[in-house]
This record gives sequence, C-alpha cells and structure tokens, in this order.
Amino acid sequence: VLFLKSQNVRSILQDSKMADEWAKYLANGVPPKKRMLIGGNWKCNCTVAEVDKVVKLINDGGKFPLASEVVIAVPSIHITRALSKFRPDVSVCSEDVGINSGFGAYTGEISAQMLKDVGVKWTLTGHSERRVGFGFPGETNEVVGKKTSVAVKAGLSVMFCIGEQLAERESGETMNVCAAQLAAASSFLSVEDWKKVVIAYEPVWAIGTGKVATPAQAEETHAAIRQWMATNVSKEVAKDIRIVYGGSVKGNNCKSLISCPNIDGFLVGGASLLPEFVDIIKCTEA
Repeated sequence: VLFLKSQNVRSILQDSKMADEWAKYLANGVPPKKRMLIGGNWKCNCTVAEVDKVVKLINDGGKFPLASEVVIAVPSIHITRALSKFRPDVSVCSEDVGINSGFGAYTGEISAQMLKDVGVKWTLTGHSERRVGFGFPGETNEVVGKKTSVAVKAGLSVMFCIGEQLAERESGETMNVCAAQLAAASSFLSVEDWKKVVIAYEPVWAIGTGKVATPAQAEETHAAIRQWMATNVSKEVAKDIRIVYGGSVKGNNCKSLISCPNIDGFLVGGASLLPEFVDIIKCTEA
C-alpha cells in the first residue's frame, strides 16, 4: 500500500513547475523554490567556548549550495551568542517554544514572542526526547500541536517533529503513530499555517543509536506522510511542504538519503557539532 502511495505522491511532486525550478538552479545557480532544509540540533550541549568553536567550524565551511537552507537549533542559553556569531546564511533556531503566547507568569518558559524579539525565526516542536520526557511525563500530541500553532501564529517557522518507537515500527504501526501526531497538529493549524511548517520525520529508534533507516524505509514513510497531508490537509500543501529526515544522519549516508524524491533535507543531531556537518550541508550540490 505504501509503495502505491509513494508512486501517487511522486507523480504529484514531479510537475513541470518544480522541474523548471530545478532546471533554473542547475543551469544558472538560481535557488529552487523548494530548497532542501539542512537542520542541526545541538540538544543540551556546548559550553560558551564550545559554541564559538562549532560556529567557527561552520562559518569556515566555504560556500554553501544555494539548494541548502541551513537552520541550527541551539540551547536557549546560547541563542543570542549564536545569532551574533553565525554567518548570515545560517539561521538560528530554538529547540522548543512555550505553549503560552506572549508574556506573563510562565516561569521557565520562553514564548514565541520573546524568541522573535531577539531575532529568532525558527523553533523545533515535538522532538522525540520531549515527547518521551526526561524521567517525567513527556509532551502529548495535543501539547505539541498547540505549541506548533502558537509559534506559527506568532510568525515563527517550525520544524515539527514526528516519529515512531522501535516496537511500533516492528508491529507495523509507523504510520498510525505518525498520523496521530499529524492529526493533533492539524487540529490547531489552518491550511495557511502549514506553509510555515517543516515536518521532521525522526524514527526514534534511529536517533543517536548509530542505526539509520535505509533510504527505502525513509522514502516509504516520507511518501506516506505526504499522502496523509494530501488527503487530510490539501494537495497543494502536500506538494510544497518540506519533509526532512532525522535519525543518525552522517556524512557517509546523507547523499543516498537526499537522493530520495520525498526527502527534502535533514534534522541532524550529534553530527551537527562535528566537521562532517559541513559535508551534510553540501550534499545537495549537483
């Protein structure tokens, strides 16, 4: 069934407009309308000195392909430092956003408006580590959906994370899990809101484990996610939305993954702190 869906979605994607966009890019260096999003997630890492070291590594990485849009999520305590130091073609992203809008008695929270005020344009929502929790109950699908909506309505772009546990994949529940996560977000988002969202599919069993979904596995799930969007949101949104892959993406596997028609980039964890992240950024080169 997923294979058939993949074929249907592929036909949606391979329209003349998108082909023209990529032809212009390849011929003239004009960036395509739908750039690949190469995201990094530093998680709870880096001292001030280490921030400067990683920023320098990326800043000194040479020319990045026009086809790559680089967005790096950093710990909240380092956001303003990263904003002041990264080269202009790297966007700084928050790793999370408060569920409440604006300002008020929300101790420990960082609202979307506060992020915007310091110059942040992106945030993650629903990363699997926050969904699972850190020794306490994690965020529900509804909480993640609400956060996504609050961020979008405040003017932020969002990398909305979804994905299944190993037991769920082994029992054939991957798309049921992803569909429930998508449906919860969709209940808070309008069709127009989805234009500010990137879906980050991260199979939980592949995050930080060294395991990685094969290109065929990743493509199959990405195609099914796009088909869900076409059926439940709109065909136009399904065609345009970027669906990125996360889960032990490395310099030695990024080329095979990015070649899949429904993979529109990556959300990279540990490797985003290493020199190979520059190689991942450049994997979109023709």
